[in-house]
Amino acid sequence: MDALDVARWQFGVTTVYHFLFVPLTIGLGPLVATLQTLWHRTGNPRYLRLTHFYGKLFLINFAMGVVTGIVQEFQFGMNWSDYSRFVGDVFGAPLAMEALLAFFLESTFLGLWIFGWEKLPRRIHLATIWTAALGSVLSMFFILAANSWMQNPVGFKMNPETGRPQLTDIWAVLTNKVALITFPHTLAAAFLVAGALLVAVSLWHVTRRPDTDAGEHRFALKLGAWVTLVSSAALVFTGDIQGKIMTEVQPMKMAAAEALYQSEQPASFSVLTIGTLDGSREVFALKLPYLLSFLATGSPKGAVEGINDLQARYAAEYGPGSYSPIVPVTYWSFRVMITLGLLAAAIALLVLWSQRRGRTPSNRWLLRAGLILPLLPLGASTAGWIFTEMGRQPWIVFGELLTRNGVSRSVSLTEVLTSFLAFTLIYGILALIEGRLLFRYAKAGLPPPKPKPNEAEDDDVPALAGAY
Repeated sequence: MDALDVARWQFGVTTVYHFLFVPLTIGLGPLVATLQTLWHRTGNPRYLRLTHFYGKLFLINFAMGVVTGIVQEFQFGMNWSDYSRFVGDVFGAPLAMEALLAFFLESTFLGLWIFGWEKLPRRIHLATIWTAALGSVLSMFFILAANSWMQNPVGFKMNPETGRPQLTDIWAVLTNKVALITFPHTLAAAFLVAGALLVAVSLWHVTRRPDTDAGEHRFALKLGAWVTLVSSAALVFTGDIQGKIMTEVQPMKMAAAEALYQSEQPASFSVLTIGTLDGSREVFALKLPYLLSFLATGSPKGAVEGINDLQARYAAEYGPGSYSPIVPVTYWSFRVMITLGLLAAAIALLVLWSQRRGRTPSNRWLLRAGLILPLLPLGASTAGWIFTEMGRQPWIVFGELLTRNGVSRSVSLTEVLTSFLAFTLIYGILALIEGRLLFRYAKAGLPPPKPKPNEAEDDDVPALAGAY
């Protein structure tokens, strides 16, 4: 073990932990805005109570996501200074857009939403939550554009004096084919997480407290189940396109996802494989004929390059070395992602079926499955990011910079190990705080209805100077 190994573990742990909060924040924001829109249009107080209830859960998660996200910025300078210098001229533009435009919208208008109840006109107050939700989505896009450049570098030229890439076309970076498909795929995953949370919380209240706010929770239960199902379908559609683009720009990642060492035409997709620890030899495999060819090329008889052929090609192009990722990690993370996503969709479908004709879900196993439902899309999202980042190895910027060349050379093993243990401990404590807060407020239920909800028209609301 050396500093590089620990630095990779530290970045992996902090990134995965931070990403547990990201999809819920991105997906829950538009749903809270939708609930407030329904209240604004209908005046029905149940939508207002749901807005306050899920808005509180949204704010708890948002605050924790901001805290954990700050550490990500320190990672670049602490342990990956050579990587930061290498990508800085390219990443400066999209990350500046994320901070100055997207995060500004998100944080500023979220503050206005929090403190603007009964102070801002209702239409303006509604616009603040939609603007904050839009800021979250834009923030995700700019960060994904930067990450997609690492997967498929475009819009740059190498500076022969510095040996670093220089940005020549920001539009090419923002319209990178990898970014354009990763964005809707990740957005669908965010809605899957948010919809699953609505299902779990509402299902608990509908079954444990059937006489308390039943109408509100039944509505939220159906809304969450439909959001989960629609986002699952969107994930399948965008994931299919993403697989084909991935095969085009990173064929080694697709080969590693199947542990395909020898090129095949057509190629089968293995649902389950038992083999050696390094994945180089299979003992037993349950395969679906033609499926891998279709996933990779769009044709059931398309050719898929194997790891051995790609390794020989990369060695001739980039020089001696191993250019394949850790195959068991890519193989199983790919399948965990798919399996957990499909399970979440199946549970949501069963929840909808159990509510048909006004029935109350009563199956004991369904209730248990509903309570763990939010963990499934979170696990799928985590597995998807592990596959995306580990499948690119040994490159940190594909074809341009190896991971081992991006680590800070002045940081010792002891220093990295100390910060790794400290961050892991702090994150563990934050996880307990987050879980406890979400559980307590979710269990508490909806806020009590106000005796006289604010029905004032915009003209009756005092000017901001007087309101504050």
